[in-house]
Amino acid sequence: MDVVVNAATSADGKLSTRERVQVRISGPEDFDRVDRLRASADAVMVGVGTVLADDPHLTLDEADRRVQRLRNGRPGDPARVVADSTGRTPLDARILDDAATTYVLVAEAIDDDRRDALDDAGAEIVAAGADRVDLVAALGELESRGVDRLMVEGGGELLFSLFEANLVDELSVYVGSLVLGGREAPTLVDGEGFVQEFPTLELRSVERVDDGVVLGYDVG
Repeated sequence: MDVVVNAATSADGKLSTRERVQVRISGPEDFDRVDRLRASADAVMVGVGTVLADDPHLTLDEADRRVQRLRNGRPGDPARVVADSTGRTPLDARILDDAATTYVLVAEAIDDDRRDALDDAGAEIVAAGADRVDLVAALGELESRGVDRLMVEGGGELLFSLFEANLVDELSVYVGSLVLGGREAPTLVDGEGFVQEFPTLELRSVERVDDGVVLGYDVG
């Protein structure tokens, strides 16, 4: 499986404000770039924190791309994936509608009633790991279900876990022309942080888009 991380940050590396309020960082050209990336993926993944904060839909914006996928024998929209160890995804979240298949990755210790409720709401449950999601095992299960290219859109806690497990193959970052600041504001990669054996990146491309730049990296 190829795991491609895509995100947009401020010039100082923040994903949103210290109040975790989403801010428009990029513009229409970058939105189209992200839609193209989604169209190329078999599934799009976020952490439950992103679902709680932004209620994303994670479907394609351009109908032509959906039609092209159908012509190629693929679902119109990529599947959606939520990393959610304890099952906090709201049952009325947009990501659980019937626009596309939605996998919710949970830990084995999830409350049975909560698991059943998510299942009833339309989620396909993938249980991996005892008390928190084992991403290696969970992504292996997704691959067995036909996910060969996974696009990950955040947030910072999930991205740290993926880098920590050496699961990321590519990183694409839109860096916008604004400063958000705030020591409590989420960054591209949060979690515990690395103190040694840092993930290594090889800069592959630099492209000006809207009023910012997109940095493309291969992850070593």
